[in-house]
Amino acid sequence: MRYLLLLASLVLSACSQTQRGIGDTLAIAAFGMPDVELSDPSLRDLPYSSIYARLDDGPQIFVVAAFAEEGQVKWLSSDRVLLVTQNGRLTRTVGYRDNLLETTDRQHDPLLHPQNLKEGASWTRTLSWTEDRQFHSATVNSVFHLDGSEPLMIAGTPLNTLRVEEEVTVPSLNRHYRNRFWIDPATGIVRKAEQFLGPDFIPVNITILKP
Repeated sequence: MRYLLLLASLVLSACSQTQRGIGDTLAIAAFGMPDVELSDPSLRDLPYSSIYARLDDGPQIFVVAAFAEEGQVKWLSSDRVLLVTQNGRLTRTVGYRDNLLETTDRQHDPLLHPQNLKEGASWTRTLSWTEDRQFHSATVNSVFHLDGSEPLMIAGTPLNTLRVEEEVTVPSLNRHYRNRFWIDPATGIVRKAEQFLGPDFIPVNITILKP
């Protein structure tokens, strides 16, 4: 009798775990993967540079820096997607369904010197990317607008940031869109960015938790 009770207990436990697993699977199927969000103390104690990232309205993911070189930081997600940024600007991606392959003339990006950024500053570069797995390349023109201060709360720390809007035009494709960046005036570091992987194609939101 004692063994029967033990067996019944194990079966019920296994059923309960299976039901939870099925419930989790159904929830993901119905509502998508949940956003990842760490506690403020955990973020402050983490010894690595880290970001929250969201690609194409997917779930928010937590990503740590893999390494930095030539002024760019390479962030590697758990599903092996590599995001490359330069002071918050996305310059290249690897491993996503479509990717930003190259950004030219990066050294003249006005975001590299945000303390000197003036209303109406401009920048021209060439972007190469894939869209529906087809290669594209185009000249892209940007004009920057200073949109005033905006408070942000990042990892439990209040910041009074400067919001910058980048008006982007791709003449050959007749596309127009806007990128947005939130800059910490004290450090010149972009702490939040809303931009696109390609010209008005796949939105990418990044929050710099620990620069």
